[in-house]
Amino acid sequence: MLANTARTALKARPLFAQRFYATGAGANTLLVVEHKDGAISGATLNALTAAAKLGGSVTALVAGDDAVAQSIAKYAGVSKVLTASDASYSKNLPEDLAPLLVEVTKANNFTHVFAGHTAVGKNVLPRVAALLDVAAISDITGVESEDTFVRPIYAGNAIATVKSGDNVKIVTVRGTAFEAAAEAGNNAAVEAAPETAKAGVVEWVGEEIQKSDRPDLGTANRVISGGRGMKNGENFKLLYDLADKMGAAVGASRAAVDAGFVDNSLQVGQTGKIVAPELYVAVGISGAIQHLAGMKDSKTIVAINKDADAPIFQVADYGLVEDLFKAVPEMTEKL
Repeated sequence: MLANTARTALKARPLFAQRFYATGAGANTLLVVEHKDGAISGATLNALTAAAKLGGSVTALVAGDDAVAQSIAKYAGVSKVLTASDASYSKNLPEDLAPLLVEVTKANNFTHVFAGHTAVGKNVLPRVAALLDVAAISDITGVESEDTFVRPIYAGNAIATVKSGDNVKIVTVRGTAFEAAAEAGNNAAVEAAPETAKAGVVEWVGEEIQKSDRPDLGTANRVISGGRGMKNGENFKLLYDLADKMGAAVGASRAAVDAGFVDNSLQVGQTGKIVAPELYVAVGISGAIQHLAGMKDSKTIVAINKDADAPIFQVADYGLVEDLFKAVPEMTEKL
């Protein structure tokens, strides 16, 4: 299966990735629309922008919410919307979604299937690729042509140009690499998707969601993250107080999560959330490669660390060499 996908180029890269775009006329792309509580996921709008770079047509598939189908039909670049009305699809169970995507792909002769590189996308699309006996191309940051894509490897320290010879390209898109598509008064036709039998091997029981008045870490315009330098979980209150003043989300390095300071839902990095806010403040974070992979695309990076030689200062736009237990309360007081 993997023989059909060849890595054609590999080169060292600077910390900030170059992005590539190209268009083609023959692409027939299926966009998997991720949604929750009636709202379209931001990652889906980023993936729509990436799919539009291929040229050709883009058909959006909405599973489990007809109202969302009407919403995505208004976005620029969407040619048609397919909807699977069964509300159980909204739970994003891969055992149900994957067969649906395979049936829709075959019925409409799609050449590409695009989705955001989210928990849902990473869970569902590899199953689709396996069922279609093609390779999955994950976490792309650029589109060079209909069969060639750019994706980071080695924690973002190199970029690979990947060319696929498969008839169907299964692709997940890194949201921070593409602007979100805009609603533009479009009026794409909405049609029913083909009926698909469900596997019936899993049952949705429920979910428990942590709710916070702070912005969501994955989509916030401002993020304040703490590292091992916070020393313990109680000291994260310093960051919470500052974040509340700034209207920011709170994140953490893997070191802080592994030490038990905070929940792993706050982890930013290669194995956590990948963010690209307008402002990223790194407090007591040394700047390990694993962490940089998750925040290097931030528009402005501010580092606060008492170690002047910490690697985080090499990527920071602004740096403050100071004890965080002095600097952070002072910043909170003056805001």
